[in-house]
Amino acid sequence: MNAGANASLLDHATETIKVGSKSFAAAARLFDAPTRRSVLMLYAWCRHCDDVVDGQELGFGMAAPSHDPHGELARLVEQTRRAYAGETMPDPAFAAFQEVALRHAIAPRHAFDHLAGFGMDVDAVHYDTFEDTLRYCYHVAGVVGLMMAQIMGAQAPQVLDRACDLGLAFQLTNIARDIVDDARLGRCYLPTQWLREAGIPPEELALPRHRMALAKIAARLVDHAEPYYDCALGGVSALPLRSAWAIATARRVYRQIGIEVKARGPRAWDERVGTSRATKLKLLAMGGVDALLSRLRPVRPRPDGLWRRPADASVPRHAVPATGV
Repeated sequence: MNAGANASLLDHATETIKVGSKSFAAAARLFDAPTRRSVLMLYAWCRHCDDVVDGQELGFGMAAPSHDPHGELARLVEQTRRAYAGETMPDPAFAAFQEVALRHAIAPRHAFDHLAGFGMDVDAVHYDTFEDTLRYCYHVAGVVGLMMAQIMGAQAPQVLDRACDLGLAFQLTNIARDIVDDARLGRCYLPTQWLREAGIPPEELALPRHRMALAKIAARLVDHAEPYYDCALGGVSALPLRSAWAIATARRVYRQIGIEVKARGPRAWDERVGTSRATKLKLLAMGGVDALLSRLRPVRPRPDGLWRRPADASVPRHAVPATGV
C-alpha cells in the first residue's frame, strides 16, 4: 500500500473516532503512532459495521424504510471473510480492518463474534437475566477489548481476560447512559427480570413516569460494572507504558460517565451524559498515575464470581452464515 493510501486510511479512521466516540478519542491520542493507527482503524471498522446494520452514519440518523439489516449483516460477514482472505478491499473501513487483522494476527473468530453482536440486535434478542446482558456486552464490546489488547502486544490469556473485562464495563456504562435513547429505537439491553422487579413494562421504558424506578436500575447497572473496571486495571501493567496510560485514561473517562449517570438519578436522560474537557484532562493525569502504579502493585486474582469470556468463543449460527472461515 502506498504512502497516500496509508495516510488516507488513517485520516478516515481519525475522523470516524472524532465524531463517533469523543470519550475514547481523547485517550487514543496517548498511544504511540503505530499503535494509535491500528487502534483507530479497528475502531473505524467496528463503527462502520454498527452503522451499516443500523442504517445510520456515525451513530446518527434514521434507517430508510427499505433498509434490510439482515442483508446488510450478511454482506458485512462476507466482506470480513474476504478481508481475511487477503482480497483487495475498496471500502476504507474494510481496508483498515484488513491491515490491522493481518498485521496483528487477530483471530477471525473474534471479528465474527463481534458481528454476531450486531446479529443479536438484528434479531431483537431479549435479555432475561443479567448474565444474558453480559453475553451481549461480550459480543459488542468485550471481544473488541480482546482485539485492542492484541494490537498492544498482549497475548497471555489472563491479560486478555482483563481486556475483555474492560470492554464489558464500558458497555454496561453505555447501556446505563443510553437506556432511554435505545428504548425509543425499540431496543432494551436491561435484564427483563430487573424490569419486572421494578414494575416497568418493557414497552414503557422511555416514558417519563418511570424515571425514578429506571434510575434505580441504572444505578444497579453502574454498580455491577465496578468489579469489571477493577479487574481491568490488573491488565494495565502488562501493556507498554504509553498504551497503559491510554487504556487507564479510557477506563477513568468511561467510569466517570457511569458515576455521573448514577448521580443524576431520574434526570440522567434529560441530556446525554458526557465529560467536559477539563474533566478529561484531570482523568488523563489520573490515568497516568494508574499506569505507573500498576507497575508497582501486585495484580490481584480475578474473582471467581465474575462472568468469564468463552474460552473458545463460538459464533451463533443465526448471525454468521457458515461459508467457510
